[in-house]
Amino acid sequence: QVQLVESGGGLVQAGGSLRISCAASGRTFYAMGWFRRAPGKEREFVAAINLSGVGTRYADSVKGRFTISRDNDKNTVSLQMDSLKPEDTAVYYCAGALRAWGPGDFRAWGQGTQVTVSS
Repeated sequence: QVQLVESGGGLVQAGGSLRISCAASGRTFYAMGWFRRAPGKEREFVAAINLSGVGTRYADSVKGRFTISRDNDKNTVSLQMDSLKPEDTAVYYCAGALRAWGPGDFRAWGQGTQVTVSS
């Protein structure tokens, strides 16, 4: 059974940092990524990383502030978030993709972890 479990969310002040992680079980994904849903908004792509860990993609809104990484030995993916802004407040979802890594290719989802950035 495939399962993705996020951890590490919380409350942080603007300009601060937070690291969230996701542990996958049941299979190794070709790509893993992070999406977020802010209150009253649709879910949006944040970042993705391919199987080798060399290829990464970021939304323009987080480029230069967020860093995605993965540990294939532990089957985990992490998102280091620096210079956080109040508009980064959202529920962050870990996701896995089997064959490709466009935003529409992610079909496995975690339950989400809340990140709140206070101004």
